[in-house]
Amino acid sequence: MTTTQVRAACPLDCPDTCALLVTVEDGVATAVKGDPDHPTTAGVLCTKVARYTERTYHEDRLLYPLKRVGRKGEGKFERISWEEALDTIAGKLTAIAARAPEAILPYSYCGTMGLIQGESMSSRFFNKLGASLLDRTICATAGFTGYKYTVGASVGTDMEQFQNAKLLIIWGGNPIASNLHFWTRAQEAKRNGAKLIAIDPYRSLTAEKCHQHIAPLPGTDSALALGLMHVLINEDLLDHDYIANYTLGFAQLRQRAQEWTPERTAATCGITAQEVIDLARLYGGMAKAGEPVAIRANYGVQRVRGGGMAVRNIACLPALVGAWRHAAGGMQLSSSGSFPTNKPWLQRTDLLKKIPRTINMTTIGDDLLRPASPDFGPAVEALIVYNSNPLAIAPESDKVMRGFLREDLFTVVLEQFQTDTADYADIVLPATTQLEHIDAHTSYGHLYMMANNPAIAPMGEAKPNTEIFRLLAAKMGFDDDCFKESDDQLAAQAFNTRDVRAVGFDWDALKRKGWQKLNMRDAPFAQGGFFTPSGKCEFYSAQMEKDGLDPLPAYVPPYESVASNPALAARYPLAMISPPARNFLNSTFVNVKSLRAAEGEPHLDIHPDDSAARGIAAGDMVRIFNDRGSFVAKARVTDKARAGLVVGLSVWWKKLATDGKNANEVTSQQLTDMGRAPTFYDTLVQVEKVSA
Repeated sequence: MTTTQVRAACPLDCPDTCALLVTVEDGVATAVKGDPDHPTTAGVLCTKVARYTERTYHEDRLLYPLKRVGRKGEGKFERISWEEALDTIAGKLTAIAARAPEAILPYSYCGTMGLIQGESMSSRFFNKLGASLLDRTICATAGFTGYKYTVGASVGTDMEQFQNAKLLIIWGGNPIASNLHFWTRAQEAKRNGAKLIAIDPYRSLTAEKCHQHIAPLPGTDSALALGLMHVLINEDLLDHDYIANYTLGFAQLRQRAQEWTPERTAATCGITAQEVIDLARLYGGMAKAGEPVAIRANYGVQRVRGGGMAVRNIACLPALVGAWRHAAGGMQLSSSGSFPTNKPWLQRTDLLKKIPRTINMTTIGDDLLRPASPDFGPAVEALIVYNSNPLAIAPESDKVMRGFLREDLFTVVLEQFQTDTADYADIVLPATTQLEHIDAHTSYGHLYMMANNPAIAPMGEAKPNTEIFRLLAAKMGFDDDCFKESDDQLAAQAFNTRDVRAVGFDWDALKRKGWQKLNMRDAPFAQGGFFTPSGKCEFYSAQMEKDGLDPLPAYVPPYESVASNPALAARYPLAMISPPARNFLNSTFVNVKSLRAAEGEPHLDIHPDDSAARGIAAGDMVRIFNDRGSFVAKARVTDKARAGLVVGLSVWWKKLATDGKNANEVTSQQLTDMGRAPTFYDTLVQVEKVSA
C-alpha cells in the first residue's frame, strides 16, 4: 500500500479557511485533518470538514452528465455523454447570444471560495459571451460597504492577536458554529482574564459561554452603537489624540450622538439603559486604561434594512477610544481586503465588448419572472448555476421556484450532488470536490495565502469548473489564448506579486508548504493610514453624501418591525432570524447523513411567553408564515430566543425538510440601505400550531 499526505485548503464559505492534510492510500483519500503547523488551523477542524471524505465518496455523488427526462423540479434525469451535454449547451447559448447575449445569466457564489474554481475561467467565458453580469451580494456586501465608507477596505485586527485582548465584544456572530478558530483564541483570551460579551438577539452557543449576553431586537445594532457613542463622548471615555490625528468629522459625530441617549437607545433596541451605559463604560474605560479592546463583528448585523449603517456605526467605535493602537485591539469584520489578488487578470474583464446589464442574485425570484422590457432588457432565457443552490438559499423561495419552473428557461447546473436547484435543471454537469482539483485561496478571517493540491483523481467523469468552461468555450469557437491556460497557470498569477503584501509569493513553493502569511503590520491602523480618501477613519463621509446617504452614523430602522410598520406587525407580530445551523454550512452538508442526523430536523426556537400565547408546547409541529409563504418546523420552547423573536436555524435543503420548504419561504427580496444586499433577518412572521 502506498500512503501519501497532500496539502490542501478548505474551500468553504467560512472565515477560517483551514489548512488541510489529506491522507491518501492507493489513490483513495482516507482522512482529512487540520494542519498542526498552520498557526490558525493548529490541527483542528470543524465537525463538518472533518467528514469531508464522507462527502467526497458519498453514494449520491453526481459522476456523469445528465439530461432532464421528467418535469422541471421532479428530479428525473438520464445519463448522457459529455459530448452530448456540451453540444446541447453550446447550441442553446449560441442561438440565444446571436439575438440577445444578456438573456444568458450566470448564477454563482461561494460554494467554493477558491480564486480558480470560483470566478476565473467561468468569468472569462461569460465576459466573452456578453452575458448579463451577476451582482454577487447574497452574503456580506452591506457590511463591506459600510465598513469601507468608514475604514476604507476590509482590513482589521489579525486573528492571531485576539487571544491578547482584554475585552472581546462578539457582535452578531456565533463563532462556535461559524468561526471556530477565532473562538479558540477567544477562549484563550478568557483564560488570560479577558471579558467576553456577546451581542446577539439569540442566545447562541457562543453567547452562552460569554460573561455577558446583550440581546437587542433584530435590526437595531446601529442604534446600540450610537447609544454607546453617546456615553463614550459624554463621559469623556475617548482617545482625544487619536481622534485629532487619525479621524475625520468628530464635531459632527458628537452632535449626532447627543440624540441617542441611553434611554432612547434602550427603547429602540429592547434592552435596558443600564446595559448601554455599562457596556460603554467597560469598553471606553478599559481602552483609556491602556488595555486592548477588540470587536469581532460578523455578518448577522448586516442582514437587515440598515445593515450597512450598522457595520459603519460599529466601525467608528475603535477610533473613538483609540483601540486601533493595539495589535489585539480594533475590529475585524473581514480580512479579505488584505489580499492583493489579481482578479482583473483572472476574470479578464477586458473581454467585454460593452458593459452588460447587472442582475442582483438576491432578487433572482423576481428577475426570472420578469418579461422583456426597455428598462429590464431581455427576459432571462438561459441560466448557468455553479457554486450555488439558489432554490434553497435565495429569499422568497416560492418566486424562485416559479422562475425555475419556466419551460422556456434553459437551465444548466454544475454540481456535486442533486440539490434542490439541480432538480430544476435541463442539463446537470458533475463537478469535482476540493480533493480533486487545484485551487488558490485567500481568507476573510486570517492573513494566509493558501494552496490546494488535488489529492485524488476526479471521481467518475466529474470535472473542475475551470475545465467545464474551457470545454464550453472551445465548443462555442472561443479561441482566445486565455481559454487554454491551465489551472496551474491561473494559480501562479492569482496574487499580485508586485504588491509588498505578497512579497516572496511563488506558486510552486506555496503548493509545497500549503500556506504563506501576508506581509502586514500587526496593528494596521495604529498610526492612522486608513484606506479612505482622507487616510483617516471617516466619522463624516463625503462619499456617502455623494452617494445619497446620510454622511454621519445614523439609525436606519428595519422594513418590518412594530416601529416602522405597525399594521404589518399587528398581523405578523414575531421577528424571525435564520442563522446557520452548527452542522451545515449554508446549504452545504445537509445531505451528509451523519451531519443531518446530528442536526435532527428543522426546528423553530420560540420564547415561552410567545409559545404559551399560541398554545404551543415543546415538540409541536408549527407553521411559520407571512404574506410571502410558509414552512413547517418542530417547536423548541426556550428563552434562548428573546420574547418577540423566533429562530429557525438554517439552511435546509427543501426536499429534505419536513414539508419540502425552508425558512426562505418567508424571507424578503428587499435590499439593504447600501451594498444591495439581502435582508434575511428583517422578517416578520406569525406562528401557529399545526393541527394533527
